[in-house]
Amino acid sequence: MGDKEDAPAPSLQQARAQASAITSGKTDPQAEVSPTSRLRELFDGPHLSPGQRRIAQYLIEHITEAAFLSITDLADRVGVSQPSVTRFAAAVGFSGYPALREKLQAIALGTLAGGPAADEVNRGNELQAAVDAEIENLENLRRDFADPDRVIEIGRALSESSPLTVLGLRISVSLAEYFAYAARRVHPDVRLVTLGGSVAYDALLQSRAAGGTWVLAFSMPRHAQETLAALRVARSAGLRVALITDLALGALADEADVTFATGTGSRLVFDSYAAPGVLAAALLQAMTDAGPERTQARLEEYEQISEQHHFFLRE
Repeated sequence: MGDKEDAPAPSLQQARAQASAITSGKTDPQAEVSPTSRLRELFDGPHLSPGQRRIAQYLIEHITEAAFLSITDLADRVGVSQPSVTRFAAAVGFSGYPALREKLQAIALGTLAGGPAADEVNRGNELQAAVDAEIENLENLRRDFADPDRVIEIGRALSESSPLTVLGLRISVSLAEYFAYAARRVHPDVRLVTLGGSVAYDALLQSRAAGGTWVLAFSMPRHAQETLAALRVARSAGLRVALITDLALGALADEADVTFATGTGSRLVFDSYAAPGVLAAALLQAMTDAGPERTQARLEEYEQISEQHHFFLRE
């Protein structure tokens, strides 16, 4: 028999499968580890820059207070920029600061209660924990919507782009298909791209040649290399890119003219997309509001066709 050291490291999804087993209900031995030790284990793995190490040290020394700070307040306390805090969260394995803060709060609550951290206590009901995480993502999105001007502006731009290309590859296909299906009810020429490589390149170049000005792209983790390549082709062809993703920083965001970053649910083996779905619906709403007369005419025409051909069951 080989040593344990010879066994391959589990993949991210394997680790999630072990951590989020709905029926396990077992106490994790880590629940007995001190909060400081848990934080050091969390932060010791990645290679952190000097600024990121300052953030880590502050969190270790002030966990019961720091876990409840906003990204702005934490950046001010440590003396770094908000983007630095976002990059730190990504460096230690989280989709963004909200996801990191959720973990920190669970550890802090365990400290305050003098017992195991809340996320360990609730291991027996991982489904509720997953829903709680998505509720936080939606609450963050709601705060972003306090100023809807950017959504309204991009919705108008997408409405005016004819054709409008919608791009989503691999795991992001479902979000792209949803958006394209609904957008076709109010837009005369929506082109859906769900295959990468030369197929995507052809579609993007043809869209630009036909007069298109915008691409709406979806990129959920794990982010595909072919999505990045497609965005670069779109930009080089003269198309502007609006991106819905989970990270505001990085190579994909660098290739986008506008990035809408919102959290994804990562508590279960496979991610869930409540907030990206609502964000997509908000852009669809902005598209319909941008051309109310065209919207009304197209919806009425579709209703007539659906009635004539009996598309739907009568409720």
